[in-house]
Amino acid sequence: MSESNFIKQLFERNTKSGLAFPDKEFAYQFIDQLFLLVFIPRTGQTEKLADFDKKFRGLKSHLSTLVYDIVKDGNKAQTIADGFFDAFPSIYDSLLKDAAVVSKYDPAAQSMEEVLVTYPGFYATVVYRVAHYLWKQGAGILPRLFTEYAHSKTGIDIHPGAVIGDSFFIDHGTGIVIGETTVIGNNVKIYQGVTLGALNTAKDRAAALDRRHPTIEDNVIIYPGAAILGGKAVIGHDSIIGANVWITDSIPPYSLVSHKSEITLRENSTGKEALREKASVAAKKGV
Repeated sequence: MSESNFIKQLFERNTKSGLAFPDKEFAYQFIDQLFLLVFIPRTGQTEKLADFDKKFRGLKSHLSTLVYDIVKDGNKAQTIADGFFDAFPSIYDSLLKDAAVVSKYDPAAQSMEEVLVTYPGFYATVVYRVAHYLWKQGAGILPRLFTEYAHSKTGIDIHPGAVIGDSFFIDHGTGIVIGETTVIGNNVKIYQGVTLGALNTAKDRAAALDRRHPTIEDNVIIYPGAAILGGKAVIGHDSIIGANVWITDSIPPYSLVSHKSEITLRENSTGKEALREKASVAAKKGV
């Protein structure tokens, strides 16, 4: 195929795409501006309330434009944008609970402001809660753009369709994956490398109608590297899931799941020689 024919083929394929989506950089700007305006302390800045108000209200126009690029309906786009900002005080309160639980239980967190400014887990949670609302309102691919942007920045992959309760705590966070039909209760703490994923990757209709991802009930702690897979897996409330475990079945409440730790000394190791020497000395003393 000649270069000119290849270019023509690319052009025709891209212009006939049935998927509508906004400019990605414009979408990323919305998330960055919202996070900066709402969560980054303004200490030392000489900004007037009127200027702050103008910036906040400008975000509504920004979001409306993003949604319009997808739905191609001005009234629907404005309704979704208005609904989001009507709901945002409640979303904001939920996010403050998320930040508060990190500040309370992470000994490395010296203040709430430190959590807001520096914690990737909190940033990913903010983007998820914004995207989840828009997911429920039918904002097309936009919620996925938002959460994949957070994924690229933090290494934390949360599908906007997942349902996550209050006081959610991501500690460290790199490598976390939370699938679309995951349900997470209140006061859940998750460490880095945790996968809440699917067992079946089939895309047929029957599989699509099933819950593919697990349910995590209230007050559960999941330590690094754990993989909890499949829609039939329900982790009972107040359970602790140890590091690097593999779970595909339900776990009752108040459970502790872990690998059995076992220490053995290698042949010719200095530790084993020391033990033999100690035993020999003890035998000579008649111990």
